[in-house]
Amino acid sequence: MKKPTLYDALEQFEAIEANLAKLERLCDDVESLIPTGISFGSDPAYEDKCRVVAAIVEHMPAIDGWQLKLEFFDLDAIAQTRLDLAEIMEPAAEASFESSLQEPSRQLREYRFRFNRKRRELIRHALDDAIDQVDRLIRATRPAIEAMKPREPIPEATLAELRTHFKEITTLMGSSMPRPDRWNEMGRHLHFGQVCDFDDIERVDWPAAKASLRKSLYGQDDPIPINVGDLGELIASKPSGPIPTKLNWAKLTEEEFERLIFSLIASEPGYENPEWLTQTRAADKGRDLSVTRVAKDGLSGHLRARVIIQCKHWLERSISPSDVALLKEQMALWEPPRVDVLIIATSGRFTTDAVTAIEKQGQSDRALRIEMWPESHLEMLLAARPALIAEFGLR
Repeated sequence: MKKPTLYDALEQFEAIEANLAKLERLCDDVESLIPTGISFGSDPAYEDKCRVVAAIVEHMPAIDGWQLKLEFFDLDAIAQTRLDLAEIMEPAAEASFESSLQEPSRQLREYRFRFNRKRRELIRHALDDAIDQVDRLIRATRPAIEAMKPREPIPEATLAELRTHFKEITTLMGSSMPRPDRWNEMGRHLHFGQVCDFDDIERVDWPAAKASLRKSLYGQDDPIPINVGDLGELIASKPSGPIPTKLNWAKLTEEEFERLIFSLIASEPGYENPEWLTQTRAADKGRDLSVTRVAKDGLSGHLRARVIIQCKHWLERSISPSDVALLKEQMALWEPPRVDVLIIATSGRFTTDAVTAIEKQGQSDRALRIEMWPESHLEMLLAARPALIAEFGLR
């Protein structure tokens, strides 16, 4: 069987969503046709809609083994049950029965919830790539329009590419994700396409939209599996043994290591506008991370520094002086604006010579400052953030 493309998968999800929308509408119609009192007799419209619902349900696929089931009561059966319950005068039973008539709607809400989660899972990588491309375009466009007047049009090629990625992101979101903050404003600015519109996109629209997209895409409400039924039983077992400090870095792929560092800076106060950088020419094809570090000074106000983070998921070797020199050279890829701080984050260590070279860099009068985040430092940072340890399964 031929492996489906993303286009094929989206086409299937769109067809399923169309059926789901029909079922939601039909279910509302069916429930509205149920008499409110004791009323015997058939209703052809009610019966036909129930048949249509049954036909559509046959085309709804299971989601992780969970199958949609919609069953409606016969109208005479509803009337007879209401009559029987009225005779025995059991208010609780009557309320329970009336609630059971709403079960198809509850089943549809459950299917919708599972469907939306699966759709977010499907589009995650494609949406990540589209976000990266918008970041790249905005960075590349700024120097080209710096000397232009506010009412001049953005270069057509750049504007066309921005509009394309905007449409791609809109398509990928579908109805499974809420529209991000300032999405409509960004669309309006792309429509007019002047330099002043680009300023608003770069300064306000895209940072807000990107933050909303990341938050929706990597749902903070998604559960982490738990292997204990009762915490009291866990404590009663008097667990003992060594206190774990080492983390299982080998469990992460290079991409997951980058995602961990991104999650670390994205959730930390004092860090703004985290983003992926995709033009790195490093041999390991890794992506740099960019973030603005904000420090509050009581006398000077807020001080902002542009920080680039190079992620090296190296388990078998340490960062050497030649690695440090290469990473410093790569900082030219991300200027302008100027890079103030280079952080080298690694799941391994630094050689003694590399530490010496970085310390000398810090003592020089050069603007670039280099910070080291070896595994020991990352383990200390994550020890204070156990939710990230659990989310990435590092224990």
